[in-house]
Amino acid sequence: MKKIALGSDHGGFKLKAALMEHLKSEGFEVQDKGTYSEESCDYPEFGRAVGNAVVNGEVDFGIVICSTGIGISITANRIKGVRAALCTDSYMAKMTRLHNNANVLAMGANVIGESLAIDITDTFLNTEFSNEERHKRRIGKIDEL
Repeated sequence: MKKIALGSDHGGFKLKAALMEHLKSEGFEVQDKGTYSEESCDYPEFGRAVGNAVVNGEVDFGIVICSTGIGISITANRIKGVRAALCTDSYMAKMTRLHNNANVLAMGANVIGESLAIDITDTFLNTEFSNEERHKRRIGKIDEL
């Protein structure tokens, strides 16, 4: 069973709650790294919490959400070992897993709706890394930065 950490700011709170419910119904173990209400807060706190859970091995993958997905994805990518991808469709989610072995999915709650977010999440979590040499080489170059 895959373990997933979710985090959002106030702008992503409702979408995070919907994704948590969906993931639990699919049998995933879910950790909620906050926020816990729609009260205004700062997204870096939650991007960091999810990123750290991924690189520390607490979870297999992370999902981060803010209004656009931009700020929280930038934050998560500041954590060494995180490869966060901001996805707005299922093709992006598939390709970032196949080619980039992304370990954190970022989404914008004001950019995509709940149904699309669920489809993106399912695609991301059900797509395995290709393990092709060219992609491993490229990821290695990213990790050296």
